[in-house]
Amino acid sequence: MTRIVAFILLLALLPQHTTWAEEKTDVTAQRMNLYRTMESLTQIPWYYLAAVDQYERNIQKEPASEGIISITIPKEMWNGATNPSQKDVLPVSEIAFFEGMGQDGDGDNLADRTNDADILVSFSQWMSEFGTSKQDIKIALWNYYERDLSVQTIVNTAEVFKSEKTIDLDQHIFPVPLHHNYSYKNTWGDPRGFGGRRIHEGTDIFANYGVPVRATSYGVIEMKGWNKYGGWRIGVRDIHNIYHYFAHLNGFEKNVNVGQVVKPGDVIGYVGASGYGPPGTSGKFPPHLHYGMYKDNGHSEWSFDPYPHLKLWERQTRQMKK
Repeated sequence: MTRIVAFILLLALLPQHTTWAEEKTDVTAQRMNLYRTMESLTQIPWYYLAAVDQYERNIQKEPASEGIISITIPKEMWNGATNPSQKDVLPVSEIAFFEGMGQDGDGDNLADRTNDADILVSFSQWMSEFGTSKQDIKIALWNYYERDLSVQTIVNTAEVFKSEKTIDLDQHIFPVPLHHNYSYKNTWGDPRGFGGRRIHEGTDIFANYGVPVRATSYGVIEMKGWNKYGGWRIGVRDIHNIYHYFAHLNGFEKNVNVGQVVKPGDVIGYVGASGYGPPGTSGKFPPHLHYGMYKDNGHSEWSFDPYPHLKLWERQTRQMKK
């Protein structure tokens, strides 16, 4: 890493004088600056670096850096597994001797796993050793995380960033258009009888047959098809490691397919009453959308109550129309 490159990265990290209202936009711009700088240095597309950082932001309770980058490289990988010294900051020469990942990104000849420039340079250079194609990057990600869902989530998030050309994608929308008649209440955790004793992992939004069902967030369609509980259903994983489950559909929007990037408001299906039996079963309950949310923390995935989010998105959607 040359002094010139280190200087460029250091400039990208310098704080800007901003107001509180501008802080989020400023951080987004700084991150984009870093991702694109690293793309020019390593040929790893910026949206993959952004997706890894976003994934880590969603799974790390306490990222190593207190700055703007959330990628947290384990000490044994940073310093080298056989290195007897497992500190956060070590000379680059020592880390190289023990074949660690840590590199110098700000020109001080130290590899600091809590420093944004050092973190991003180290991870990007390590990934580039596998190659720069999509398949090469997937192989690198599997070697790092050793978990298929982690790789899939990062690659899908990268597709969203690539499609939208930005990382500022926190908008949400209510899943059915507000001008239709609909009703819902908090039913998460209620008992369910069909298929054995189980709890209701979602919120039911009752509406008429054929009411459009919309993606609530930016994400990628991960699943589409039938199961005996949810009938015709679609699953979308968003950029926050949250899986959104839309079930009991009457049908799917034309040309909606697995792997497709969606944004808030995109129609993906229609309210129905399918499920509780083999493919084609319908009418065993009033038409409604079952909406579920599942969080992944990098190790496991669990259901949580979507009702508060739906109430918030309903208010936000109503404000958008004014």
